[in-house]
Amino acid sequence: MKKKLLLASSIFFYSLCMSAQDVAPETPKEEGFVFTTVKENPITSIKNQNRSSTCWSFSGLGFLESELIRMGKGEHDLSEMYVVHHTMTDRARNYVRYQGANSFSPGGSFYDVIYCLKNYGLVPQDAMPGIMYGDSAHVHTELDAVAEGYVNAIAKGKFSKLSPVWRDGLSRIYDTYLGELPETFTYEGKTYTPQTFAQSLGLNADDYVSLTSYTHHPFYTQFPLEIQDNWRNGMSYNLPIDEFMEVMDNAVNNGYTIAWGSDVSEQGFTRNGIAVMPDAAKAAEMSGSDMARWTGMTPADKRAELTSRPLPEINVTQEMRQQAYDNWETTDDHGMVIYGIAKDQNGKEYYMVKNSWGKSGKYDGIWYASKPFAKYKTMNIVVNKNSIPKHIAKKLGIK
Repeated sequence: MKKKLLLASSIFFYSLCMSAQDVAPETPKEEGFVFTTVKENPITSIKNQNRSSTCWSFSGLGFLESELIRMGKGEHDLSEMYVVHHTMTDRARNYVRYQGANSFSPGGSFYDVIYCLKNYGLVPQDAMPGIMYGDSAHVHTELDAVAEGYVNAIAKGKFSKLSPVWRDGLSRIYDTYLGELPETFTYEGKTYTPQTFAQSLGLNADDYVSLTSYTHHPFYTQFPLEIQDNWRNGMSYNLPIDEFMEVMDNAVNNGYTIAWGSDVSEQGFTRNGIAVMPDAAKAAEMSGSDMARWTGMTPADKRAELTSRPLPEINVTQEMRQQAYDNWETTDDHGMVIYGIAKDQNGKEYYMVKNSWGKSGKYDGIWYASKPFAKYKTMNIVVNKNSIPKHIAKKLGIK
């Protein structure tokens, strides 16, 4: 009898458990980011700058390569190291003119790419691969050290007069590591100089303008961004931030790509393809009863938590941008190419970004940057002037 009662009780209990499972709602699984493409413009393949401070050349040329596709000129692979060679020898000569009281480092700006297009032309990758030191990828550690030592020996030497041949010595350094600048080359069965090749592509350097958004200069005027890598003093048009963002959206939605200069040192810029500006306070509130766990996290754990899924982001203002620029929180870190717009599972929009770190991260070299991130951390952009809304171009005096 006891056995029967025990068996009956067990069956009854099991039935209750089964019934509870049947009616209880399933606990939703936490998702990471799920993106749906809204607008995507053509880009060329993902490149790898590897251990070289040449993102500006990779992104500047990646932007021009996309422009060529948009113009119906086909897909081209342009030589980044051709631009680097010209830019760094020019920068060194400028540094010597200032007798070392200026900046010399292995960096540049989008303006250097446009300057090279206009003054030196361009060459395809096959005409100047730029790796002369027996490696399979760009490694500039030694080159940068040698060039810096040489240039400082000249610029800061106690000379009464410089000989004319120091420039030849400088050029030989870059020739040795990157290869000599080609005077002529054959491409798709035709012989070109760098200048005639650039002309054949149909790119007009005057079609490209730089835009920024800061309050220490008047809006709707031009000024040179006060960053070390803008050593040529390239000018940027200054727009209020909302109009600046309007330009970005208008460009992408109308088939144009954007050369994007941004600060990537923020905790919201991950190495796994995400760039966001999470509101940490709101994220902590969302933890609810799990607040103790949140407050006990290490900074690294908090960063992982804040970039693991869509969360509320900060409301970016013009004043915040300016403060971050003035106090060095926003710095000139990295150049990339914006080529599309996507939405996450909550409908929030992100820019699709082509990086130059090889096929790294979750999305094989592509990053998704939220609009708050771009609004806060964009240093400047270069766009085709025809991609700017007409009412904004009129305010800037751009025809």
